[in-house]
Formats: sequence, C-alpha cells, structure tokens
Amino acid sequence: MQARLLLEDGTLFTGQSFGAEAQTFGEVVFNTGITGYQEVLSDPSYCGQIVTMTYPLIGNYGISRDDFESIRPSIHGFVVRRYEPVPSNWRAQYSLGDLLKEYNIPGITGIDTRMLTRILRQHGTMKGVLTTGTERVEELQERLGGIQLMTDQVARTSTKSVFSSPGFGPRIVLVDFGAKSGILRELTERGCDVVVVPHNTTADEIRKLAPDGIQLSNGPGDPKDVPYAVQMIKELLGEIPIFGICLGHQLFALACGADTTRLKFGHRGGNHPVKELATGRCYVTSQNHGYTVLEDSINSKELTVTHINNNDKTIEGLKHNKYPAFSVQYHPEAAPGPFDSSYLFDEFLEMIREHKQNNPQKPRQAVLAATLKGELQYAQK
Repeated sequence: MQARLLLEDGTLFTGQSFGAEAQTFGEVVFNTGITGYQEVLSDPSYCGQIVTMTYPLIGNYGISRDDFESIRPSIHGFVVRRYEPVPSNWRAQYSLGDLLKEYNIPGITGIDTRMLTRILRQHGTMKGVLTTGTERVEELQERLGGIQLMTDQVARTSTKSVFSSPGFGPRIVLVDFGAKSGILRELTERGCDVVVVPHNTTADEIRKLAPDGIQLSNGPGDPKDVPYAVQMIKELLGEIPIFGICLGHQLFALACGADTTRLKFGHRGGNHPVKELATGRCYVTSQNHGYTVLEDSINSKELTVTHINNNDKTIEGLKHNKYPAFSVQYHPEAAPGPFDSSYLFDEFLEMIREHKQNNPQKPRQAVLAATLKGELQYAQK
C-alpha cells in the first residue's frame, strides 16, 4: 500500500506503507542512531512526533519487549529508508511492522530519508502529515495548516497514580514527566527505595513521602508548558537533593531563574559528544530533546555550567552553587558508551549522603512526641 509524508512547506514524499493504515499529524524530526529504533519507539519524549531514522536499514533485529522504555509507544509516525519485515535475531518476538499495527501507528518506507533530513537541518523541524489514505494533496495541506502542535505531551505520558519500587537504600521520589524505564532501573540497581509520582505532584505531597532525594525525569515537549513543575522545584530546592535529566534539566534551570529556547532541529541520537568542563573528558551520550537552556540566562551566582555539547556548544549540564542539586541534558541511563555516564547516579546518591550528614534530622519518634506535647499544651490552654 502507498503511503505519503507531506511537510508544511509543501514537500511531498511518496513511499510504501508498513505498520497501521492510518493518518497522523505531528512534528517531523530525525534521529541519527545506527541502532536503538526500539528504544526510540518506546521513549515517551517522542510523544507527538513523526520520527525519521537516518540509518538506512530499520527493523532487521525485530522487537523484544525486554527492551521497551515504556509500556507503549508514544510516537505518531515512523519514517525509514528501508524496512526489513523479517527480523534476524533470536530475541525478536515480532516484527517492527506488527508493533506499529498493534498501536495504530503508520510507517513509511522507500523514501529518500537523506533528503528529508537535509530539509529539516536547513529549515528546522516542521509539522507534517503521514497518511495511507487517498486524499488530494491540497486537502492534506489545508488540514495540516489548521493543526496545532501538541502542548500536553507530559500529561499524556506521565503516570496517573503513585507506585513504588521498594528497596533498602535511600528513598527517591521519581517525578514522572514521561520517564524512561532506564532511569528507574538505574536507581533500583543501586538499592534505592523509589516512589514514582505523577507530573503534577505538589511540593507538599512530595514532602509527605519523606524522600531523601528527588529525581526529575525526562519527558516530551516545551518545559514552559509545565509551569507547575517549575514551582514545585522552587519550593523544594535546598530542602531535598535534586537530580534532573533532559526535561528535568530544563525545568531545574527554569526554577533557578534561567531561560530555555527551542533548537532549530534538536539533538536526537546515540553519539552526541559532551565535554565535562571540570575534567576535560568527553563522553558519548544519548540525546533526545528539542529545547536547550540559554547560556546568557545563567546566573553565575546561582548556577555553574558543568557540561557542554562539543558539536554546537549548548549547555549539557548544570549544578547549583549553594544547594545540593544538579542536572544533565543528556540521558545517562541510555548507556551509549555503554556506561560512560552512569557515574552520575552514584554522584546523586553521594550528594544525598553528604546532605544527610550535614543536615541531621531529629528521630521521627522525637518529632512525634514534640508534636503531641504541643497539641496537649494547646488543649490545656
């Protein structure tokens, strides 16, 4: 069956359909990863986007549920140069096309993805429609012109209820803005007692969980679309150690008075070089974001830049100068190095230990006794 991809600038690509027979709209982006298409499909940060893979052969190792980063895919469409319908991998449970059909996601193959990528690099990401239907191009253009890109991706991908992954280590509240399962895996492998909470959880609700640290997850879209999260971070900054990843990094920056802006075509791939300024070491990182923190907006009294992107010199890491809090723009849980950046989770736990040593808390029994004593005195009066 024929499939078509139409960009908002009028560029039309015609190829073959694989996956669902459907029509979908979204922001057309590209990912430069050679492998990892399954992680791309299941990464909630791609919610609302039609993803183009620049590597020409996709689908050759099939799909395995063990490698999912979320329960279900969040992308709106998939674009490849050549789709392989018969996977060659002993771990494969079914094909890429079967996965797309299961979740009603259309795919297109047999188009010039190099040309498409060059258009996006030159003009920036743009709206697009991917369809297997027979509508006239003029009709598709008219519909595409009236479509607004999504702004509620975080609410769509975040957990709707609190759940826990018990452990015997520090209690970490993982705020889910569209979290990848790799973040939870890294924390639980270190013995953390993890409580996952929805994106709109308030500071007071987090305090009631008595966390030792707060993990701000990755997620889709513009960080300015979730101002309530910025307010939550402001209230807890300095009180509880914080570690932000990707969208969590941008929200942390906004909470500290910095600003963010949209990138022309974003950073999406598994081989982005990031330099750690303190050591000069370069890390191979996995990235997926369309926004960045503006360097000119950084208040040097509040924040210090810790990492930069070696390609375009954008900010990749921040730490607070006074409070126990830091963040990175890339994904340390994604293991492209493969374990270059996993030390960041260890630094987070060490920061929690130091904070507890420097700020000893009264035993809970003493706090309860003092509270009860105060209530009794109030009742006597």
